[in-house]
Amino acid sequence: MPGLAIAGKKVVDVCIVGAGYTGLTTAIELRRKGVSVAILEREEAGYGGSGRNAGHCSPTFSYYSLDKIRSLLGQPWAERLIHRQTRAADRAAEYIQHYNIDCEWVQNGLVIGAMRPGHLPPLEHKTESYNAVGARTRMLDRDEITRITGSPRLFGGWLHEEGAHIHPLKYARGLAAAAIGAGAALYTRSPAKRCEKVGGKWKVISETGHVIADKVIFATGAYTVDGWPGLDKSYRIMPVYVCATNPLSDRARETVLPQNTTMIDGRGDFYCYKWTADNRIVASMFLRGSRGRDLDYSKKVMTDRLKWLHPQLAEEVRWDYFWFGELDMQYRTVPRLYALAPGVVALTGLSGRGVPTGTMLGGILADWAIGKPEQDLDLKVEPLHRAPWWMDYGPSYKLRQMRAVDNFMSKRGGVELPPHY
Repeated sequence: MPGLAIAGKKVVDVCIVGAGYTGLTTAIELRRKGVSVAILEREEAGYGGSGRNAGHCSPTFSYYSLDKIRSLLGQPWAERLIHRQTRAADRAAEYIQHYNIDCEWVQNGLVIGAMRPGHLPPLEHKTESYNAVGARTRMLDRDEITRITGSPRLFGGWLHEEGAHIHPLKYARGLAAAAIGAGAALYTRSPAKRCEKVGGKWKVISETGHVIADKVIFATGAYTVDGWPGLDKSYRIMPVYVCATNPLSDRARETVLPQNTTMIDGRGDFYCYKWTADNRIVASMFLRGSRGRDLDYSKKVMTDRLKWLHPQLAEEVRWDYFWFGELDMQYRTVPRLYALAPGVVALTGLSGRGVPTGTMLGGILADWAIGKPEQDLDLKVEPLHRAPWWMDYGPSYKLRQMRAVDNFMSKRGGVELPPHY
């Protein structure tokens, strides 16, 4: 979304740095409360992870079970975050419907497959724990998951009925239009270079102007550059790559994900894919070795995995579009709200659940900005922490570990492995 760079001085109640899902929904919520807002964006709305993700909206936690989230965060923080996250897809739907955002929103559910029988017991526990907090999930037997996904490779699986998928950049641009329409000032090509305390207010300095505000919110995630010392060290980057096929036939659409769900194949080194409105399949994976770096090899991996999951897909598959995104990973894989100074906070650590999580965080940040007591917020406010050193290696190590477990358990059980695994 083209926009204007800031020029001169702008005085507002709250300055938000970053025009992704988190910053934009925060701006919308603040404008609903009558708070004046200026947003500084280094590039354009949705330039970062909000426009580069694969478009799946999964109101779950990336890695840990709900029980583990409770043990990591303690109470009341765990239960508050669980409540927000498990309802986050419906929250996105509310924005889309209220502001009439054209972003290919489809809320037909998220499917996680069981690639071997040993995957089923954890999914059964997942069903029980998510349903206990009000989510609508259920187990799928082998016949039902084959009917829903069109893949004969799955031993069963898990369906989250509230899961959805979107065109991620259209959603970000729609939120930007909604924020502007609500009265927020959005300045693009306006990087926040630094913050200075001026009297009782904050001065956020860009290249062509500055914002004077009572409070400042950094919502730049994995694309943090400058602005506040040390903020870019509070997380670690995990890159992903995403591909979109050529438009496929109506026959392919009838047999591959015929119910238009989002699909995660269930392996540790997962393969996630969904349809677009123009009959393309969008798929994503983590970078590993040559995968994601060698373009031809990466496309071959994507094609071979898709056709292994769906052997009925006989037509040519080309990957017309190929792009990269970055995840801001926290070791707990949940968002962290950092107090940088009195009146200044930062939010990082969406950890791979950007669409729902980024959407629901706007309400929490707006609550902070209007002065809700910290003990009553739905995220704990913490001092800024540097990410632990082992996270330089942790994500790639964990990926290797999960692949090794999958390989060992599949071979022991006589289950065929997908190609390139």
